[in-house]
Amino acid sequence: MRSAPIPHGSRNAMTAAPPEARARVAVFAKAPVPGLVKTRLATLLGADGAAALHAGLVRRALSTAVESGLGPVELWCAPDATHSFFRRCAELFGATLHPQQGDDLGTRMAAAFEHGLAAGDRVVLIGSDCPVLKPADLREAAAAIATHDVALSPAEDGGYVLVALSRRLPGLFEGVSWGTSAVMGQTRTRVAELGVRCKELPMRWDVDRPEDFARLQLEGRLPEVLS
Repeated sequence: MRSAPIPHGSRNAMTAAPPEARARVAVFAKAPVPGLVKTRLATLLGADGAAALHAGLVRRALSTAVESGLGPVELWCAPDATHSFFRRCAELFGATLHPQQGDDLGTRMAAAFEHGLAAGDRVVLIGSDCPVLKPADLREAAAAIATHDVALSPAEDGGYVLVALSRRLPGLFEGVSWGTSAVMGQTRTRVAELGVRCKELPMRWDVDRPEDFARLQLEGRLPEVLS
């Protein structure tokens, strides 16, 4: 569940992960511009309401990343890092801001992984659509890539909500039909073709469609996302 933003002083008091389990956490997010985010929910919530929901989900993802205690938290921003929402998130959560770079989601994720891996760190990357990811899920992913090359948490809609890497894997993000229900299946194929060690984590669900929003309400998670 999303708690209130953690004050800067509290972050230092949190228990950090042991060195063998530490990792950078990269959070991918779009700026909450009405009409450009959560468009499949706009007919239900209106463009402004859908953008407000998106902003709440981004804050929820950042809170989860910070509370995991794994290491530095990076917010990878689209279309760039100049939106005032991103600056507020950086201040509230102590995240560093980075513009997403690339023509599709695969190349943008590859660039984010290259940034962290080049510094010698393992990297756990999450999106901002999954309100049920918990800090423990991120810690499980970081522990998995201590012994595996990649860890993935599938999404119920056929994508995935988390991917973690311990080393560069050229080609992992190529040949994938991003934004479709084929993403996880195609990624499993890429993993097999590359011959790498992969750990699949529990399946989760994300919020994109009206039925996902109804589930968010039914499970009582909406107030926490919007708080």
